[in-house]
Amino acid sequence: MFDRPGRGERAVLVGVGIGRPVDPADIEEFRALAGSAGTDCAGVVLATRPRPDPKYFVGSGKAEEIKACAEEAQADVVLVDRTLSPSQERNLEKLVGRRVIDRNGLILDIFAQRARSFEGKLQVELAQLTHLSTRLVRGWTHLERQKGGIGLRGPGETQLETDRRLIGKRIRTLRGRLEKLALQRDTGRRVRRDVPVPTVALVGYTNAGKSTLFNALTGSSTYVANQLFATLDPTVRRLRLERVGETVLADTVGFVRELPHELVAAFRSTLLEARESDLLLHVVDSADPARHERIAQVREVLRGIGAGEIPELLVFNKIDRSGEPARIERDADGRPVQVWCSAVTGAGLAELRDAIGVWVKPDRVARTLRLPLSAAALRSELYRRDAVRAERQRDDGGWDVDVEIDANDLAALAGRHGFPAENAPDRQSGEKKRVA
Repeated sequence: MFDRPGRGERAVLVGVGIGRPVDPADIEEFRALAGSAGTDCAGVVLATRPRPDPKYFVGSGKAEEIKACAEEAQADVVLVDRTLSPSQERNLEKLVGRRVIDRNGLILDIFAQRARSFEGKLQVELAQLTHLSTRLVRGWTHLERQKGGIGLRGPGETQLETDRRLIGKRIRTLRGRLEKLALQRDTGRRVRRDVPVPTVALVGYTNAGKSTLFNALTGSSTYVANQLFATLDPTVRRLRLERVGETVLADTVGFVRELPHELVAAFRSTLLEARESDLLLHVVDSADPARHERIAQVREVLRGIGAGEIPELLVFNKIDRSGEPARIERDADGRPVQVWCSAVTGAGLAELRDAIGVWVKPDRVARTLRLPLSAAALRSELYRRDAVRAERQRDDGGWDVDVEIDANDLAALAGRHGFPAENAPDRQSGEKKRVA
């Protein structure tokens, strides 16, 4: 077995098309993934096969070509843009004499570098150990024997079995810790449900500009960089919208084609921010020539995590690069379905805020409530929901309260507190309207 360096710096990239040639856009994305992991591309080998080869995935002839390319380029590592089985990875590694990492292993390595929060590090470690558990044989083939000799006789376990048992124990520990953190996150979501503040989640392909847009809308300072998976940890901030009030905006991890199943499972608590939101802001790089394919790939991941039925607003970002004008496109019912904007220049952000308001508060009404002193609890609840726009105290000690609130929320609150909301006059017309 060859010596593995601590970190490969020069990489040969291998793209394999099954039943079709390799899409140039796919290999460019893989090149960007390799760069995000800290490697330099020393060569590219492309292959087309009707079906994967059971031994090398790419076939013996192409495997020899990869070996020759790696030797000529003096590469440290071979990166394959496919998911390899443990045996295929091991066989190819033995042949080329260098480390071989498949697409899943590369993305896991990037996630390990990017994780900053305690929860993010636990999620990445869980995904890495789940991935590693099927590949232990790679590093321990020389220890697959019973220990023997004076002072070396143990319980009869091989080194490989010991490592598998220890990894299994660590995986259970990590899952337990993540479940506790998920309960804490769920407590925060329950609080938001008790005080129904709309939740809007930013989703989209990685490097589409989600974090930049998040910062532009909320005034936050989330880390931003021109690289894939620049941020992993979910961030939640308040967003105040005119005539709507407080909403919650959540920035989630970026998606990518063929996202490893280990990562989807490990990041399930993070992805719940998207699954339990009221609206998805699907951020798209408007300058990306493959944006329609990216939209389809993100929607496939959303369906996989159970978020496929949540209302979606397409946000075409980076119009400063694509040259598109800032605008809102609406459907036949007049609801916004696409917003074109730039998070960098601020063009179209006002239109985006208006579009979000239409989606999260479609039945918002303006009312003036004549509250007696006995309705102090209702008044407090209206303030808690940020629904009060103005208030005047009457001579009898009661209040005339101008509110803007969802019609159904007002009806539910009025019924809970025994207040006849249907008699409240509409602020614009002064006429009485029934809230239902």
